[in-house]
Amino acid sequence: MRTNDVLILGIETSCDETAAAVLLNGRRLLSQVISSQTKAHAVFGGVVPEIASREHCLHLGPTVQTALSEAGVGFADLSAIAVTYGPGLVGSLLVGVAGAKAMAFAAGKPLIAVNHLEAHVYANFLEQPDLEFPLLALLVSGGHTHLVLLRRHLDCLVLGRTRDDAAGEAFDKVARALGLGYPGGPALERAAREGDPAAFFFPRAALENGSLDFSFSGLKSAVLNMLNRARQRGDEIRLADVAASFQQAVVDILAWKTIAALETTGVPTLVLGGGVAANQALRERMQAETQARGLRFLCPAPVYCTDNGAMVAVCGYFRYKEGYFADWRLNAVPGLSLHDFYKESEKM
Repeated sequence: MRTNDVLILGIETSCDETAAAVLLNGRRLLSQVISSQTKAHAVFGGVVPEIASREHCLHLGPTVQTALSEAGVGFADLSAIAVTYGPGLVGSLLVGVAGAKAMAFAAGKPLIAVNHLEAHVYANFLEQPDLEFPLLALLVSGGHTHLVLLRRHLDCLVLGRTRDDAAGEAFDKVARALGLGYPGGPALERAAREGDPAAFFFPRAALENGSLDFSFSGLKSAVLNMLNRARQRGDEIRLADVAASFQQAVVDILAWKTIAALETTGVPTLVLGGGVAANQALRERMQAETQARGLRFLCPAPVYCTDNGAMVAVCGYFRYKEGYFADWRLNAVPGLSLHDFYKESEKM
């Protein structure tokens, strides 16, 4: 490597994926390792926080070592270590933060604090490193649904957010009610491919006039109530039709709010981020909506939509370039928001 190369190790442990990646100069991904906990949680139908923490303790060290080995580098070669410190499950975050601090201290390397939400947005830079600002990002995951305006690197304005359930949370809860298994979001998407999206009409919450916020709790409740009434009456319902109709409602809500934000801001480019961004119906709808308006649309490969170390590394790279470093007091912040993150970044 050249002396001016920037080599970032990214560590992600916000929920149930132990992940690490090594990124060179913000462009070249040298390694990407993800240790999944799906089997450990599947029997419970969802993530059990205590189990997630223990799994991270077991797999963080080996995952990081594998990432370094596959990249052909050691700790001494790194420019910095970036780690997710929030939002997420507190126990999971603590494992990652404590591990990253220990590694950075032992290796004498700078520590970079990364917001999990911002990292999902920055996943787009893995495949499009020269992406130009301003950008509108739709962030859709199991815990969050945001519309974010990025005016430049590390300059983020939240335009809208969910007021109750996140889109991914609604996917998981409806999938559980339909008995589709775990993880719920991908299972519901698979079922929806065989269903009729017009079979049932479920409500789409618009909220007050001009609002860019989201609400999915009413939609989720409408599906659950319909299923309960049908079961009480002994009616047979084609589950694929319910899945397709529910998915259509979610995609409609996301599309309507996103297009409104694009028209309000005049931003020419839309990017997706978060686990639900891997949903093919959502990707196709956003592609069609932006293309019809002459706008640019980008979304990461599915592997970069779910939790991963590469998105933490690329976000860490841009924070490294701007000189945003954390000190040894860094702690997990499970309820961290994008707004709080930028306020905290000013202090680091």
